[in-house]
Amino acid sequence: MVFQNPAQEVINGYLKEAKTIAVVGLSNKPDRVSYEIAQLLQNKGYKIFPVNPVLAGQEILGEPVVEKLTDIKETIDIVDIFRRSEFLPEVAEEFIKTDAKVFWAQLGLFSQEAADILKSAGKNEVVMDRCVKIELRNL
Repeated sequence: MVFQNPAQEVINGYLKEAKTIAVVGLSNKPDRVSYEIAQLLQNKGYKIFPVNPVLAGQEILGEPVVEKLTDIKETIDIVDIFRRSEFLPEVAEEFIKTDAKVFWAQLGLFSQEAADILKSAGKNEVVMDRCVKIELRNL
């Protein structure tokens, strides 16, 4: 079945209930959208976990960068993904190895294959092609 995002009130609920957000593909460059949104998330009171294998061991926005989602030892409420669509199935495979609740692919990102992987694993809290910043502004 073709993936569809949950209803708006469900998406709003994800953001209202979340406390922790892993940011996959977070850049250390302040002019990048991922950096801007991660900073906004911090300013809104969310704890972020930067995930970027190239920058693992460094810090972004005062938080240690990990190589992969499974390196995060705390509960993850939302995994906010800033990787190209072709990498979403790979991120989905890693996501299902964690206790993360919501798989969220940023605006412009979509993968039916990733949606199928998640659904097969019983992970039904999935949002794709939606911007966290825009959704927060609309709350």
